[in-house]
Amino acid sequence: MKLNTLDGQNTALESKPVDSAPLKHSVERAMDIYFTNLDGQDVTNVYQMVLNEVEAPLLQSVMLYTRNNQTKASEVLGLNRGTLRKKLKQYDLL
Repeated sequence: MKLNTLDGQNTALESKPVDSAPLKHSVERAMDIYFTNLDGQDVTNVYQMVLNEVEAPLLQSVMLYTRNNQTKASEVLGLNRGTLRKKLKQYDLL
């Protein structure tokens, strides 16, 4: 089965086993690696960095899942449709 991605390319969807670890564990692992790699360097704005890294792929995945139906995507995400459009534009996904 193939679905169009946001950039118009076809992507094959394969059946993959679902990772049984909650998303929060993936975030914890990623943050542990990030802080370990800092090796004592100062860091700021981690919250915004994480949001920027996570929000765009989240929006892209939901738009793919909803076949670019913004009304359905806004329902899935629990966002106002106007807010969704603003975020899609912010990440050049619209």
